[in-house]
Amino acid sequence: MTRKDETTRKDIYTRITDQIIAALEQGIKPWTQPWNAAHAAGPVSRPLRHNGQPYSGINVLTLWASSMERHFAAPIWMTFKQARELGGCVRKGERGSPVVYANTLTRTELDEATGEEVDQTIPFMKGYTVFNIEQIDGLPSHYYAPAETALNPDQRIAAADAFFSDTRADIRHGGNSAFYCPPEDFIQMPVFESFRDAESYYATLAHECTHWTRHKRRLDRDFGREKFGDAGYAREELVAELGAAFLCADLGITLEDREDHAAYIGSWLKVLKDDKRAIFAAAVHAQRAADFLHGLQPVIDDDEAKEAAA
Repeated sequence: MTRKDETTRKDIYTRITDQIIAALEQGIKPWTQPWNAAHAAGPVSRPLRHNGQPYSGINVLTLWASSMERHFAAPIWMTFKQARELGGCVRKGERGSPVVYANTLTRTELDEATGEEVDQTIPFMKGYTVFNIEQIDGLPSHYYAPAETALNPDQRIAAADAFFSDTRADIRHGGNSAFYCPPEDFIQMPVFESFRDAESYYATLAHECTHWTRHKRRLDRDFGREKFGDAGYAREELVAELGAAFLCADLGITLEDREDHAAYIGSWLKVLKDDKRAIFAAAVHAQRAADFLHGLQPVIDDDEAKEAAA
């Protein structure tokens, strides 16, 4: 990797981390507030590419942050070139949002010890810019379609109940605290009726299920936490926050802010300011947790999917 590539990579880390820090310093967690309630893509969604494919990891956070900062309702993003190919045009003066693409390349090098050629796998990260469809004119009409229905918060959400049940996590109900107990490997939740609405319940459960994935029999995630409130604790809480945000977006549920997590903003800011790569690492771990929980869901074949849709 050239010095220019390394500098560009560092600039990407810094640019996105600074964006998250700026939101946190205003008391806003950019993974909490829903930003596309008025769009046909759903009451809540991950950011979507022009072809409907959802973004993942750190790109979810940076595009959510951009949407909150500029009050975009639509969750769909595309490059300048993609907009043109679809017949649209980015309005003059519009500022794009940063996203990253991570991959690896293979380079053949000579092993000085053996004299043989060996393949070296080199990771790289590339940054590019995308625009929200609200910054673009002339796209096909379905990109601008408004929402038709709203979620009723007074009822249980069957799809969410099924999702968390299919994880086979030991979820216990009772008391007035929500937490994951690693030594006994169970999740404790207050009863459903004690939450102010259904979404608060499922958002809290998503948070605790993300913690549940850290067990050594699952993703074996450990940040060296030694006591409540230390850096390792803050990193794990940040992963759980992001994991809950990803899961809620996937399930179409508004991520409700939890009062007990307002106090974490200061510790998250310290972690992020001390390490420009911390938010990237947290997003990777959160994505792994979400993917792990999705991987526990039953596989539905095409015929069953069509029947369910009908």
